[in-house]
Amino acid sequence: MPNKTIYVSDGDLPLFQRAQEIAGGKLSTAITEALRRYVEVEEGRHQGFEEVIVRVGPGLGRKQRFCAMLLAEMEQTGERDETYRVYRTRTEKFVVHHERSEAHVNTGPNAEKYRTGWRAWVGDWSANQSWTRIPADSSLRIADDLDALREIIPTGLYDLVLDAINQPTIEDLDI
Repeated sequence: MPNKTIYVSDGDLPLFQRAQEIAGGKLSTAITEALRRYVEVEEGRHQGFEEVIVRVGPGLGRKQRFCAMLLAEMEQTGERDETYRVYRTRTEKFVVHHERSEAHVNTGPNAEKYRTGWRAWVGDWSANQSWTRIPADSSLRIADDLDALREIIPTGLYDLVLDAINQPTIEDLDI
């Protein structure tokens, strides 16, 4: 294997030493891994993709990161507000990030009555009621193709995705 010499400034030497420690003593492993990630991100950026970080799970959840392009987004309101975002990855897969807001649901004996509007509350708001708090949550699902995507998102959002796919990724303007 050919040798390559990398000149490191005195100020950057601690960074290289720490990278070597993390990589188990092999600086070339750390450099190769960093360069691989750099090339992947930069090539994707030139093609119109960007690094996306989303939260997944209950409450604040955990973070997940991927490289993709946002195709479409849809918000629905109701007992819980929902947001769907559909991304296309560099490997031509579709990623659906689905967020649902926190909700407070009446689970008492007259729960259906209180869902009919504010008039049901007049004169009866001290009645036997119990409430359940449903925490916010979010999920990430991956679809290999458009048929699989159709099964996991609302119809209106699927139509927006089809429209977005038919548009050029980057359009060069001669202006």
